[in-house]
Amino acid sequence: MTTLIELDAVKKYYEMGDNIVKAVDGISLKVEKGDFVAIMGPSGSGKSTAMNLVGSLDLATHGDIYLDNKDIEHLEESELAQIRGKKIGFIFQTFNLIPNLTAKENVILPMLFQNIDREEREERAEKLLEMVDLEDRMDHYPNQLSGGQQQRVAIARALSNEPEVILADEPTGNLDTKTGEIVMQFLDKCNKRGETVIMVTHDPDVAMKHAKKIYWLRDGKVEKVTKKIKGKWTKVRK
Repeated sequence: MTTLIELDAVKKYYEMGDNIVKAVDGISLKVEKGDFVAIMGPSGSGKSTAMNLVGSLDLATHGDIYLDNKDIEHLEESELAQIRGKKIGFIFQTFNLIPNLTAKENVILPMLFQNIDREEREERAEKLLEMVDLEDRMDHYPNQLSGGQQQRVAIARALSNEPEVILADEPTGNLDTKTGEIVMQFLDKCNKRGETVIMVTHDPDVAMKHAKKIYWLRDGKVEKVTKKIKGKWTKVRK
């Protein structure tokens, strides 16, 4: 299988006064094309920092990060932003929708930065909102939508530039169980369609039901890696 993202012995340290916080302390992981990977861990385990590193939103203190076989540590920010914009679609726990834009306009927004012409932007946004069952909410603003509807707009927006990878940060964190399951079903649908999904979560039930591989983090390190093989979760490496 083709490796899309790889972290090799990556560390991310922060200086807090006289102390050094080891948010991520030497993790290695691979995300292959078409996979559904979960990064699991309790609060303070380093999973949010790991998400930023996996999504190329942050650079490592030590180690190497490869995005589509390119070592991002040596790229200019403008080049990195272009690659990130084309390769990765982001779904955030807090939705991060622009309040004064409609659902359709929120989905269109990322396409403006990729120089997609107006007709295609409009058509693609409408198809994506239909895919997440929001064709009757296209002209509604975020404050006119429920939490679940806002998260579905966020999914449509994440898919707007047809990325190879969907990176979801606690996609069910602000939702009730039923709505969260609907959102996860959309992510499953995206994965079955061929998109690679990386999900950061603290909920083992969500991770084990939907992911194919789980990296379990604790104290900034990979504690274990499990993989679903013939329907059963098996430890594959420490």
